[in-house]
Amino acid sequence: MNIERIIGGSIEANGYILYHKDGTDAYVVDPGFSHKKYLAFTAERGLRVHGILLTHHHYDHTDKADILRNEWDCPVYMHREDLPYYKGMVDIVLEGGETLTLGGETITVLHTPGHTGGGVCFYAERSKVVFTGDTVFNVDLGRTDLPGGSAARMRDSLVGVVDRWSNDITIYPGHGDPCTMKYVREVNSEYIEMVSAV
Repeated sequence: MNIERIIGGSIEANGYILYHKDGTDAYVVDPGFSHKKYLAFTAERGLRVHGILLTHHHYDHTDKADILRNEWDCPVYMHREDLPYYKGMVDIVLEGGETLTLGGETITVLHTPGHTGGGVCFYAERSKVVFTGDTVFNVDLGRTDLPGGSAARMRDSLVGVVDRWSNDITIYPGHGDPCTMKYVREVNSEYIEMVSAV
């Protein structure tokens, strides 16, 4: 799997284009800003986007989804719990546990509430990468004091899902740089504290 990271906005939100290295199939994760960059990159490489995957409903991750949905004529995916907060179009409602395919590689939807009730991560096992949205970053965690957020649910998501990932998994978060889970376990003090408190 190839991954193109696109950073946009004053809070430097990350969006990603995932595409098969030997083909033209692609998905886009969290296009909050700079829709022209997504269009230019996919057009330049002749990519066919099969869907827009939203990790949660916040505008810095979703704002350009409708524009790109119309340009590419592809579905938007979002978890059911975040639908009441999102004003755009959602074509495929997620519950967690669904799988997508990209060039023969399986991408699994993991429900990880905490930052929002419908927060999800997208896990590509073969490539050993996870797109974590605002669940876990390289050096901290997503805040839980916004509508739909819950510190208790965040703790459950970290212990029950995230902490099961091996050290060689690379996370691609909604803000900040990618890193390995080994790095998270060694450096991310908020993660360490929350996981250790259980």
